[in-house]
Amino acid sequence: MTASSPFLPLCEPNIQGNEWAYVKECLDTAWVSSVGRFVDKFEQVAADYVGAKYAVAVVNGTAAIHAALVTVGVEPGDEVLCSDLTFVATANAIRHAGAHPVLVDAEEQHWQLDISLLEKFAEERCQPSEQGLRNRNTGRIIRAIVPVHVLGGAVDMSRLNKWASKWNVVVVEDAAEALGADYRGRRVGTMGTMGCFSFNGNKVITCGGGGIIVTDDLKLAERAKHLTTTAKVPGEEYVHTEIGFNYRLPNVLAAIGCAQMELLDQFVDAKRQTAARYREALGSLEGIKLWDAPAEVNATYWLHTIRVDAQRFGCSARQLMAHLANLNIQCRPLWQPMHLSPAHQACDSILNGVSTRLFDECLSIPSSVSLTSSQIDRVTAGIVSCAAEAGGRKAA
Repeated sequence: MTASSPFLPLCEPNIQGNEWAYVKECLDTAWVSSVGRFVDKFEQVAADYVGAKYAVAVVNGTAAIHAALVTVGVEPGDEVLCSDLTFVATANAIRHAGAHPVLVDAEEQHWQLDISLLEKFAEERCQPSEQGLRNRNTGRIIRAIVPVHVLGGAVDMSRLNKWASKWNVVVVEDAAEALGADYRGRRVGTMGTMGCFSFNGNKVITCGGGGIIVTDDLKLAERAKHLTTTAKVPGEEYVHTEIGFNYRLPNVLAAIGCAQMELLDQFVDAKRQTAARYREALGSLEGIKLWDAPAEVNATYWLHTIRVDAQRFGCSARQLMAHLANLNIQCRPLWQPMHLSPAHQACDSILNGVSTRLFDECLSIPSSVSLTSSQIDRVTAGIVSCAAEAGGRKAA
């Protein structure tokens, strides 16, 4: 294994089913825009898969969260709690709705939103009011919470929903990374008022872009579809009842999504098998800890991620990333926590230091659905060789 070895990407899409045939149908019939049979089919198939009654397909996961927040009643000036450890789109969507993110740190063991911080925050820094839970520091109403199911795992939704019900806070799940994951036998994304998924090119399945909102509430589903279709009244005349969003998923992308949904279970199984291979190869390596989910979560392991103890391993996560890059193996850190992001660092936050440490210490390693046994061996050999080199330097 050398720097001349073929480039191994972090996570690439797998196009192996009916994508070509379904896209060709769109092109042959000229149904390529925001209406068509594949949009309707994709919504139905996705809803059925996760066990929701309704689904609304949109252009990406950010649009899904934004539209869901507006649909459930988030208004400009409200506050919305969200995970500090997340891709920036979660916090951006809250801002798009005119609301203010309140950033909640992660818990140490599984890296999901720390609900004990929520409980302390509500008791010590908030007060109930006729309008809802009010942040004493800002005077704003906390209207909703967006828990992010990190890396294909799940937040402790039983505990979170109990907290949200107590304080009358609406739950909108960011399940962008977790399609196919289960929490206590229920699909992730179906345990809040609305759930949002992403179909970006690096997700478990892809439409190229794309997102979807799921819910069991017919009125909310109808409103979400209305808002994401520029709030246009059905019919020939162009009547728009309010300022809506041009967010509907094009038929040609939904066609790709339909083909990918046919392979979803196969893809999830492949992710889980890869996780098992990585655990077997790296589980006893000094200074390396692999991300894993709690017993009540059947995770999808969207991005296989390791935590590097620099003192025990011999070098930092960034140094390991550079070592693997020299071997043509692509890796990346976890996201910069939102409280450190220049875009969101002025937001109110509830911190315990975990997300900052995870940003410094974690590295996501190749995770494609199509990853072969020899490629997994190549990744693990690269990590082991870095440890050996670091050990040699310490010995010298």
